[in-house]
Amino acid sequence: MIMAQSDKKIVKIPSSITVKKFSELLGMPVTSIITELLKNGILAAINEEIDFDTASVIAQDLGFETEADLEISDTEKITVEKLIEICKKEKESGKNLRPRPPVVTILGHVDHGKTTLLDTIRKTSVATKEAGGITQHISAYQAKKKNKLITFIDTPGHEAFSGMRERGVSIADIAVLVVAADDGVRPQTKEVIEYLKEKKVPTVVAINKIDKPTASPQRVKQELADNGILIEQWGGNVMSANISAKQNMGIDELLDNILLVAEVEDFKADEKRDGLAIVLESNLDPKKGPVATVLVKTGTLKVGQDVTAGSTYGRIRKIEDFAGKSIESAGPSMPVTIMGLNGTPNANDVLQVTSGKSLARLKSKEFGATSAGYKEKLSSQKILKTIEKEGMQKLNLIIKADVQGSLEAIEQILSAIKTDEVMINFVETGVGNITESDVKIAMPSQANILGFNVETTPVAKRLAESNGVNIKTFRIIYELVEEVKRIIIDMLPPEIVRTDLGTVNILAIFRTGKHDMIIGGRVNDGKIIKGAQVEIKRAGEIIGKGKIEGLQQNKNVTDEVGKGNECGIVFAGNVKIKEGDILIVYTEEEKKRTL
Repeated sequence: MIMAQSDKKIVKIPSSITVKKFSELLGMPVTSIITELLKNGILAAINEEIDFDTASVIAQDLGFETEADLEISDTEKITVEKLIEICKKEKESGKNLRPRPPVVTILGHVDHGKTTLLDTIRKTSVATKEAGGITQHISAYQAKKKNKLITFIDTPGHEAFSGMRERGVSIADIAVLVVAADDGVRPQTKEVIEYLKEKKVPTVVAINKIDKPTASPQRVKQELADNGILIEQWGGNVMSANISAKQNMGIDELLDNILLVAEVEDFKADEKRDGLAIVLESNLDPKKGPVATVLVKTGTLKVGQDVTAGSTYGRIRKIEDFAGKSIESAGPSMPVTIMGLNGTPNANDVLQVTSGKSLARLKSKEFGATSAGYKEKLSSQKILKTIEKEGMQKLNLIIKADVQGSLEAIEQILSAIKTDEVMINFVETGVGNITESDVKIAMPSQANILGFNVETTPVAKRLAESNGVNIKTFRIIYELVEEVKRIIIDMLPPEIVRTDLGTVNILAIFRTGKHDMIIGGRVNDGKIIKGAQVEIKRAGEIIGKGKIEGLQQNKNVTDEVGKGNECGIVFAGNVKIKEGDILIVYTEEEKKRTL
């Protein structure tokens, strides 16, 4: 029964819901829901989950309206730059300020021991847990030294993650520059040094791997001096510590140095104001929903507060510290995970507390617009997020990742793949598992769906199989990148490699057919073979092409004739060869392109 507009029932739909619970929510038989799903090309069993977009479309088709029980702020959104400015002005004002822990990031060339150092400090294994040996997510935690807290932000060390490293530096108070004593200053070290000098970030040097037989701390200090980092022992103002992260040597001295720098810098914040935090990471947990890891820069976040972060919003229903312990509030420099947002915010979004006056209930028509936009996506034949260049092929991709940091790294690496013939077009990118909505979006644009550290729902798998949509998931970022490169290579036209074999001087014409001829000649140089291609040269110009269909030498059939020998040739082609013509004999081979 179709309801009148004024009689439409409003339903609140979560981000995902089983078919059975969805039928109960609508108060309709489960068979009716399955039938409506089938009409939309989705085969889903009673206990399988469907996502919000799909459920919302089905609900509207059945005469319902959808609404979320969340509130949104209309206040001005604060950027990272604005937040840094706010913190600076707070420090200058000197009002309501209390000391806060320093925020430290550890940087250095790949394989110089950054992850091992972090692992040693927090006494948990990290290096062995990350797929492919690369720390692919930003994380944060706190360590205690002399009863004082130090907040550490972990950023990926591989060169492909330079953008994420810079973000880590921009929100840190102190940088620890790790340099291997047996390897010295490397290209990535120089890159980090330049950034630290440009941003004037207080720096402590950790000369690592001093337990190695080839370790030379003095050489490292000289190389650092050559690059503008002068250690205290050499008359400079940069503190350093000789350490072995693997053997747990010199770690106390390093932490002492960090605290000394923090004491000089005198980091403070106003913990009485409403909290302002930077989103470090976010992911979609199947049980907890959207989860955001944030670093509180100033103020205090509390359970029950209404917050916004970028385009997401919600009410904080749970706060966990870095060890996973549930807490009621989080003050300056604390890294915590927040639950209660309606979606996954982007890394570097600012999470801010909203005032009660500025809150407004999210209206159902806004969700109606979302659903309408979803339907439009499904019917669209061209979904573009980039400008298509004339004459270029387009590789349409949908990328789904477990967290924003992974997504950012994947897009950064894929965008660096350069070719003048194929353009990578990100049809859709997002955090969370691959669902039927992704498949629906992929269908009209023939996009490949690639997932990193995510699963594919059974409904999405069946829908993809029945519609020829390619889905692949990966656990290592570089395997995903290699797959994209392989697809691009397959799209590139092959390179034609020509090999010249020899030339033949035509001495006689024995028979002329409509599309073939039997001719006689002498091999001037090289050799000729059966099946080879030929160009016909007359009076110094190429007048046409053909093929050698057969060869005879001394009235015997052969596959090859060498230099200085006469032969009979069965020529296939539309050009009429004459005595005195020269045949240039060659082969062509298709060679797969590389990037």
